[in-house]
Order: sequence, then structure tokens, then C-alpha cells
Amino acid sequence: IFSYLCNGINMADICRLKYKNIEGDYLTFIRKKTSRTRRSDIKPIRCFLAPEAKAIISLHGNPDMKAENYIFNILEHGIDAAREHEKIRFFTRHINRYMKNIAEKIGINSGVSTYAARHSFATVLKRKGASIDYIKDSLGHSDLKTTENYLDSFLDETIKKNTSLLTDL
Repeated sequence: IFSYLCNGINMADICRLKYKNIEGDYLTFIRKKTSRTRRSDIKPIRCFLAPEAKAIISLHGNPDMKAENYIFNILEHGIDAAREHEKIRFFTRHINRYMKNIAEKIGINSGVSTYAARHSFATVLKRKGASIDYIKDSLGHSDLKTTENYLDSFLDETIKKNTSLLTDL
């Protein structure tokens, strides 16, 4: 839910969030994936912290809110890159298992993973009329084509619905 509410932030970036990333009612961060590029025009992602996102931080966040502390106690300071990668992978698998269990209990049989939050964020915004440019920036994509790939299933659904209008007389 936190991922969905915060621009579809991926699990690796959630793990790396620090309290210094919170500025008032906003969360600002640079995707780890983006920070590894050689681009000079890296644009931070900024999202509004809805009351529900703040509640998640209150409930599950590190109570020691010093600027350099991680918001969620998944990573520790001073670990090497290999250990960090391992802890993020474990966290992601843990969340995916919970999502799969919940999906099964409510009758969803298709593969559900943490990426569903990212795709749902994009799809819901598109359905509510947000521009693809806004969605692109919110997801941290540099290329509109990448964002359009996220929205492909939505576009297929729209095509099918609109085509059915032709015979529904």
C-alpha cells in the first residue's frame, strides 16, 4: 500500500528511504536504478505523503526519526553492497509471499507481486484522467515509451470496451 500511495516506489527504494527524504508533506528521492546512470539530468521523484502513507510510517517506521536514519528498519548503516542487495531481495520476497497469500484468499489467481503497486498506481491515474507525462515523471521514467508499456493493458481494455460500443445498439 505504501508503494502504491508513493508513486509506485519499488521495494529497493523503500528500503533505502531515510527521514531526510521527508520534507513536510512530501517524500523526495532518487531511484537507485536511476542514480546508477551517467545522465546528468537526474530528476528526483517527489510525492505527496497522503495521511494513509503517514500512518504506515507511524505504524511501521523507525521511531528514531533522525535525518540519516532509514524510515523502515530493513537496512542497517555500514553494510556492504552485497549484504544490502541480499536484505532487499529477502524483504521483496517476504512482501511478495504476503501479497500472494492475500490474493489467494480473495480469489485472485494471477501472479501478484510488489510490481502490481507500481502498475496499479499508473493505471489508476490514467483511468482518472492524469496525463501520461505526469505519470511518466511520477514513476521516474525518462522515456515516455516505458510509461506507455505500463499502460498497455489499460489501453487494450479501453480498445475492447470502445469496440463493444459499436455493436451495443
